[in-house]
Amino acid sequence: MTWPPLREELRGIAPYGAPQLDVPVQLNVNENPYGPSPACAADIAAAVAQAAVTLNRYPDRELVDLRMALASYLGHGVTHDQVWAANGSNEVMLQLLQAFGGPGRVALSFAPTYSMYPEYARDTVTEWVVGHRESDFALDLDHAHDLVKERQPSVVLLPSPNNPTGTALPLEAVTALCEAADGNEQPGIVVVDEAYGEFRRAGTPSALELLARHRNLVVTRTMSKAFALAGARVGYLAAAPEICDAIRVVRLPYHLSAVTQATALAALRHAPELLGKVDELRSERDRTVAWLRGQGLAVADSDANFALFGTFPDRHAVWQGLLDRGVLIRETGPDGWLRVSIGTADEMRAFQEALTQVLALPMALPMAQPMAQPMAQPMAQPMAQPMAQQMEDGR
Repeated sequence: MTWPPLREELRGIAPYGAPQLDVPVQLNVNENPYGPSPACAADIAAAVAQAAVTLNRYPDRELVDLRMALASYLGHGVTHDQVWAANGSNEVMLQLLQAFGGPGRVALSFAPTYSMYPEYARDTVTEWVVGHRESDFALDLDHAHDLVKERQPSVVLLPSPNNPTGTALPLEAVTALCEAADGNEQPGIVVVDEAYGEFRRAGTPSALELLARHRNLVVTRTMSKAFALAGARVGYLAAAPEICDAIRVVRLPYHLSAVTQATALAALRHAPELLGKVDELRSERDRTVAWLRGQGLAVADSDANFALFGTFPDRHAVWQGLLDRGVLIRETGPDGWLRVSIGTADEMRAFQEALTQVLALPMALPMAQPMAQPMAQPMAQPMAQPMAQQMEDGR
């Protein structure tokens, strides 16, 4: 008899998580390198202190004040009954799969994509199907439309900007897939994951613009990135009220603590200040992309706070070379590619100095014709991914 009596599909799978190493420059999990200002931190502390005196009581299980504040922040005519929040957008996504996935249902995305998606499917016993992207990581809309019609997914997951590539989706692609999924015999929802939405380049639209047109559209966000609140664990979504009500059926009671709600509300009061740092990170990202291309490397166009670059015949050797020089980045995405989070100007200078040294080594010579390696055929089973793919960032 095997002990413990674990579900068979979970045996041998390593727990999810990125390397947490004590190195001088940590650019591996897409965190915001700028913490809350002293004024913001003081406001959060005061709000938490006020919440602490009522911790003998359960929190507001409907999160009314927080949902109203998030709706105000999002704009686009979003009202509080169209907003839901949870412990990071990871929990938001899991709740969506709990409500709309399950046995006999399909969740669909397009590789390379966020490596937690198949885990949400696995954990909710939802069939996982993954299509492919173009060699430049753009969505092949004809392929995507055909796969939605063929596999009839209950949930379509579209990260925009995409992780790990940083690729944003045009609104016409979102519209086409919303219409395709809604026109199926059993309509499905389309989840546009905008965890990195605030980092979009000027002129890159948000799927929030389409929310009023499509009853099956869900737009998810997080406060972990732009709001520099990764440690608070706050994620949220905007969708039709009927979708929010459906999630309330599967959410655990009192799932978002009073302390978490107080923290998020205080941070939202400082939104203009926190988003000012986002502008700095956008500029640093664009400088980093230009520098990497100047070294003869391929770099995916990015609307996020990271850059995917390559390609290398032995990317692990490059990753290790950087780590040996005190810089931690991420070994993720298609073979040959590496991802660097955007840090402060000093951190990015340290990254550039370390990479320059590593690129001088024979093992780090980039491939002559870098190409993405999308999967040629959709996969139809939840599977454990290679360790480099499993070790992703939280949201």
